[in-house]
This record gives sequence, C-alpha cells and structure tokens, in this order.
Amino acid sequence: MTDGYLWFEGIRFPVVGFSSEVLKEAGAQFVIKDEDTVLVTYPKSGTHWLVEILCLIYSHGDTKWIRSVPIWERSPWIESDGGYKCLNESEGPRLMTSHLPFQLFPKSLFTSKAKVIYIMRNPKDVLVSGYYHWSMTQQCKNPESLEQYFQWFIQGNVPYGSWFEHIRGWMSMRDRENVLLLSYEELQKDPRSAIERICQFLGKKLSPEELDSVLKNSSFLTQFLSAFSQTNTRAPTLTEAHGN
Repeated sequence: MTDGYLWFEGIRFPVVGFSSEVLKEAGAQFVIKDEDTVLVTYPKSGTHWLVEILCLIYSHGDTKWIRSVPIWERSPWIESDGGYKCLNESEGPRLMTSHLPFQLFPKSLFTSKAKVIYIMRNPKDVLVSGYYHWSMTQQCKNPESLEQYFQWFIQGNVPYGSWFEHIRGWMSMRDRENVLLLSYEELQKDPRSAIERICQFLGKKLSPEELDSVLKNSSFLTQFLSAFSQTNTRAPTLTEAHGN
C-alpha cells in the first residue's frame, strides 16, 4: 500500500477489499468458461445499471432474483477478494463483473468463447461521478477538490488507472464475435433498442411482456426504490459495493 492506494502492476486500486495476491492469481489462474458472461467497465460508467438489466434478461423479466440476492452476489467482481472467492465457488454459467484494464484481465478470457459486454461513458461524466464517489469512500485517498481530481484523472492517477488506456485496451477486442461494445449514452437514450441488442448478442429471446418487465424494472427509479424492499435490507459495505 502506498499513498492511500494498493498498487499492482503500476495501477492504483482501492485498499479495502482488494489484495495483490488475488489480483495476481486472478490474472494468471482464474478460468473463464465459454458459458460465462463478463461485464467490463471503467468505474462510474453504468455498471450497476447494466448488471440489473442482465439479471432481468436472464430471469426473463422476473424480479425475484434481483429482489432477493444482492448485486455483488449475482455478478461478483473478479478482482475483489470477496468476488473472486464467490466466483471460484460457483458452478454453471456465471455472470461476473470487472473494472480491470485489458492488460490485467484473466488470460483465460482471450481463449474462451465467453460473452463479453463492454460499456463506455462520456469521460466528463465519468470524471464528475468518480470525484463524488471517491470523495465519499474510505477505500483510497480522497481528492481535496474537483480540480485536484481532474488532474489525477487526466494523468491516470485514479483507481483502475487511465480511462483513456482502459478504453483503448478494450476497444482492441471490438471485432470479436463474442464481444459487444455499448455506450452509456445509447442505453440511456433508447434503452429498449439497447436491451434488444443485448438479448440478440446473448442469444436470449424475450416475449414483448418480458422485455417490458426488463425495461420497467431496470429503470433508475425502480432500482432506487427496490433497494429498500429487498429481503436483505442492510446497506452494502464498501467492499461489497465498491463502485459502479
């Protein structure tokens, strides 16, 4: 740990819920299977929103799963200590999430047929959202001002490294049949069309009623309200909900 961060291969990570041992083992040994679905994003790019959409697609619009199981168990983070343990104990097709840059991702992904969805967001919005998120957590060094965070962001001195390098790395996968690139903005502007694209990519056929349920229950307002009605009502810890 240095200067309020966990450093691994030149990239900053939060200090809470992460370890060099897991990051190293995940990259070298974690096996991503052909039947898995992997969601990759840079932090604050709409991760949690897309996880909810994917979970609803897989459950054909049924909300039981998203209301009864916390998001960090439905789609664990590969690189976090808890998420890595959870994934290694899971059987069958898995849904998993990661903010890892391209060069640190588990090597097994690049020889698998797993479905990969990468979502991008306007860097100005990522920057502002990231500033407020990291200012309120105890996971890493807090920025003293938006101006300071802007400098950190431009230099790549923020958790998970440079936004620009992250995008460039994952864009190199854009021509692969098992990779779908989406933007936060297109998902926000026309969610129905974006969700239909996701369904087609995943090979999931939903009825009009099921698609309507996915749209309805993945809205921002519905996500916010449902958080208070889940059977597990305690708030997630910083480790469990370490960013989106």
